[in-house]
Amino acid sequence: MRREEALFQYLLRLGDSALVLAQRLGEWTGKAPVIEEDLAMANTALDLLGQARMWLTYAGEVEGKGRDEDSLAFLRDASGFRNVLLVEQPNGSFADTLARQFYFDAWNLRALRALSGSADERVAAIAQKSAKEAAYHLERSTDWVVRLGDGTDESHARMQAAIDDLWMYTGELFEGDAVDQAMVEAGVGFDPAALREPWLAEVKSVLTEATLALPAPGYMQRGGKQGVHTEKLGYLLAEMQFLQRAYPGAQW
Repeated sequence: MRREEALFQYLLRLGDSALVLAQRLGEWTGKAPVIEEDLAMANTALDLLGQARMWLTYAGEVEGKGRDEDSLAFLRDASGFRNVLLVEQPNGSFADTLARQFYFDAWNLRALRALSGSADERVAAIAQKSAKEAAYHLERSTDWVVRLGDGTDESHARMQAAIDDLWMYTGELFEGDAVDQAMVEAGVGFDPAALREPWLAEVKSVLTEATLALPAPGYMQRGGKQGVHTEKLGYLLAEMQFLQRAYPGAQW
């Protein structure tokens, strides 16, 4: 695989995961349990959207076909997206949303810190800027997992169910392929498997504090990074891309 193609795919994975999760969090606007969380989720979504724009802008430049971040976000079908499956899962209850966020945040902060030392100066700069936001995201989602897990019987049950249900989508975060290998060899990216043990250690620690049980090992879903998604992504994109698809080239 050519370095440029591998870098393009790598940047899509980073940008698409941030973009799709931002869209999911945006769905909570006006619906959160309390106004403070309505604002907090909107702000987290905006942080992720900003990260997505930086990754996708660079991806468009690397591709060299004249596509900018808007074209990549709004004019690709689901099979063209390279986000991990975890982020496209529906919001569900507040506990489901926070479990999804916690799993992702614990991975994303480590991924960004690893990328901060990238041999690609642009990748390193984006990662360094984004890591500051990701640190706050992890602090917030950790706090909520503990509060809900070690709260009432109802909140504990809901949080445990969410942790269990989303566990099958976490394995993909640590699986490498030819794209990852090419980026490691070029000094641009990191070995996904190297993040698993520190991620798992943090997850265990937080779940213990939250009086929650770590899910048992089992089958892991995969395919998102290669463009194989659940049907849920199609519905998300139908809403996110509607304006641009219905009115091509529309601008504010």
